[in-house]
Amino acid sequence: MSIAVDHVAERKGFHESVKAASAETLVALGAFGLIAVHLVDDSFLQAEPGTSVADHLVSGLVPLAALAAAAVVYQRLRPGLRAALTVVIGISGIVSGSVEAAFYGPKEGLSGDDFSGLVAAAAGLCLLILGVVTAWRARKQDHPLAWRYGRRLLLGVAWVVGLYFVLFPLSLSYGFTHVARVGTSQGNLGAPYEAVSFEASDGLRLDGWFVPSRNGAAVIVYPGKKGTQNHARMLVRHGYGVLVFDRRGEGTSEGDPNALGWGFDGDLKGALAYLRSRGVDPDRIGGLGLSVGGEALLQTAGETTAVKAVVSEGAGARSVREDTVHVSARRLPEIWFSAVMTAGTALFSNRLPPPNLKSLAARIEHTPVFFVYATKGAGGEDNNPDYYAAARGPKQIWKIDTSHTHGLTARPDEYERRVVGFFDRSLSGG
Repeated sequence: MSIAVDHVAERKGFHESVKAASAETLVALGAFGLIAVHLVDDSFLQAEPGTSVADHLVSGLVPLAALAAAAVVYQRLRPGLRAALTVVIGISGIVSGSVEAAFYGPKEGLSGDDFSGLVAAAAGLCLLILGVVTAWRARKQDHPLAWRYGRRLLLGVAWVVGLYFVLFPLSLSYGFTHVARVGTSQGNLGAPYEAVSFEASDGLRLDGWFVPSRNGAAVIVYPGKKGTQNHARMLVRHGYGVLVFDRRGEGTSEGDPNALGWGFDGDLKGALAYLRSRGVDPDRIGGLGLSVGGEALLQTAGETTAVKAVVSEGAGARSVREDTVHVSARRLPEIWFSAVMTAGTALFSNRLPPPNLKSLAARIEHTPVFFVYATKGAGGEDNNPDYYAAARGPKQIWKIDTSHTHGLTARPDEYERRVVGFFDRSLSGG
């Protein structure tokens, strides 16, 4: 009897608390719930092909726990803190709900968790408006004018700093781990190619195109089937076999996307095994990587000797580990930004950041490596001399006066002579 009475009392207390809640609180809690529904849908109900619930435990449960904690403490907070909380969660809801729909919708139409995402984005917008209104109502009017406006100015500066150095890099990391290039329907590789599929080292199915070799050697041109076609044609003209394929989470390949290239060494190890299965001489398999592809090839060469020659163009920084190769007071804001983005990427990708490329380059003892980088490169590209210095095997380096990964466009004849010559020497089979 006492247990039943307790349950009735608890239920009555819950109903009374709901009735007593203000309209502001009800709107906030309802919006939290809609964002939570999308998180469950995105992480667990409609996961990417080739992935399972277990692959998204961190990225799903940590944000859900944060939302639950926000709902519990919401009514206990002072108005100013409630406003800050709703603005932060509102922006996060807009980003998490709209990124995939905005990216994929115009190209492929809305599908899957895009619909719950749009609802979450609308809920986030409501929270953003609610936070602004709450902050306006909570502004202090009983202090001297100079104090009031000085305080508001400081709060405004704090908000700008927080948005740029916390919410912005976290939003970027969410986008980096949720969107990738869509499928490439056709290509021009300079010779007839066949559609192929193979498994990455962790079992994900990757889809690509393969041009058989005419000189006995083959090169993996990575990443993707679209941006690599000019480089593939260059190699095919010289008789090389070429394999291009969609990285994990891109096009029709399985897995979660990751624009920073975390886990791409697993793709390359699978590609190396596939080429060996096609009868390519194991001593005549090389790789040409652009941007994150170059970074992944450096990691692969540091972890295995199965790749016999590497051209890495545009390798830069994948995480704060590379961004701290050079530390100075002037770069501290950039390093902080990178640290937050690295933490966000680790959260949303459910994996730790890969090792520092400088330390990986130091593990390359026998594989010849050709480092190519641009004067107007992407983030961390000026680390290439450090990667070059760390590499212990045969190596060369070339700095091109161009933008990121545009060496072939800027200096086509010299690029072809240097790169093809490097592969000719390194993959001769002698």
